[in-house]
Amino acid sequence: MDDELRILSRVDIPTALSALDDRIIHALGVRRREAAAMRRVMALSAFISLGGGFIAGSAVSQPAVAAGPLSPLGAASVLAPSTLLDAQ
Repeated sequence: MDDELRILSRVDIPTALSALDDRIIHALGVRRREAAAMRRVMALSAFISLGGGFIAGSAVSQPAVAAGPLSPLGAASVLAPSTLLDAQ
């Protein structure tokens, strides 16, 4: 094992290996900047979406009307499948 380590200590380091750390640090910096940009884009899209919803909600002048509750004991709807298939 000692002989192999001596042989490795005499061999020059390849240039691609010596530049590996710089490439990794650069790639991590790029990813960090992209993540920050993505947060800004998401915040902007949320702001635009909320603003558009507010404007669309303000543009409607008619008040909303709630639907009446459905009752299983009430009259059958004319479009219910049981009335459409009835042979009477």
